[in-house]
Amino acid sequence: MNENMKNVGKPIVKRGILDIEAYIGGKSAVPGVANPIKMSSNENPLGCSPMAEAAFLASAPRLNRYPDGKAAPLRAAIARHFDLEPERLIFGAGSDELYILLAQIYLEPGDNIVQAKHAFLSYAISARACQARVKEAEQADLHIDVDAMLAQVDARTKLVFIGNPDNPTGSWLSGQEIRRLHAGLPSNIVLVVDEAYGDFARSEDFEPMLAFARDKDNVIVTRTFSKLYGLAALRIGWAYAPSDMIEAMERIRLPFNTTIPAQEAATAALEDQDFVERAISENARWRSWLIEQLTALGLKVWPSQTNFVLVRFPDAPGRTAHEAEAFLAARGYIVRGLGNYRLPGYVRITVGLEPHNRALVELLAEFLGGTNG
Repeated sequence: MNENMKNVGKPIVKRGILDIEAYIGGKSAVPGVANPIKMSSNENPLGCSPMAEAAFLASAPRLNRYPDGKAAPLRAAIARHFDLEPERLIFGAGSDELYILLAQIYLEPGDNIVQAKHAFLSYAISARACQARVKEAEQADLHIDVDAMLAQVDARTKLVFIGNPDNPTGSWLSGQEIRRLHAGLPSNIVLVVDEAYGDFARSEDFEPMLAFARDKDNVIVTRTFSKLYGLAALRIGWAYAPSDMIEAMERIRLPFNTTIPAQEAATAALEDQDFVERAISENARWRSWLIEQLTALGLKVWPSQTNFVLVRFPDAPGRTAHEAEAFLAARGYIVRGLGNYRLPGYVRITVGLEPHNRALVELLAEFLGGTNG
């Protein structure tokens, strides 16, 4: 070693990493409150399918074994369930890992991604970790604007991210608008359609994009088992993409990134359609009820095709979103303040079980009635 190379200081993190704001998940605990009701992370309040739980427990004797890196049984189950080509699927530790893989294979320093201004935070984190820029399209009335998205595209754009339905707003684009967005993109730009909440969408103009992606060279659709299927703890997401994109992602995917318990629980969850339909039905019922009740309290509530609602609180002291979040937390109900999404006047509330939904509305009525002092 050259003597001049010694004592040159500690290791230096590469440029841009320490400028990234770390992802902060929904709170799970409140100091001084035992067993709070968590309505902050869009988890399934019904839990998971009994079949999935049984499959998870049955995998315990094999915890000493490495998983199948290709997730063959789950791959076959998804391909059969959604009528997809199994070789065009890839699996990740949640959808988040898939966004990291996409960023790694497409983004070089100076490239950029395009997303909506208040988009899910993982898109931007993945891009900035590759020293790429994040270009944001304004969201009029918090809806994704296709024309605003297209206006941000330039010669260095490599990925365009769309959450459909969108987190944290709950809004959605019609199939026609997704097609218009795709048609407006150069063929060398990848359109990433995040359908983590697509299982809950029942609006007539919502269209899952899996069939649309079948003959496209630049569309990838991501899905997850964390939301509808209630397997958030197991971290398993998947994507459907062109074969050459899958091949590139597979070259850098960690060898055993999804576990045996996760793969087998997810496979079983797909088979339990009774649980799936009950979860969708209960969510739709109580989502509508929450929107109606919160609106009756004088709050602005956005339409939603997800398992949460977005609520705007007044700016008046004593009635703000931050104060509402603190008021609910002190009484054992955790919701998600959205300051880190640059929506400081808003709260995101996961649709819960009937008694929790009713109790939350009663608490907010108390808060807005001025009896919280």
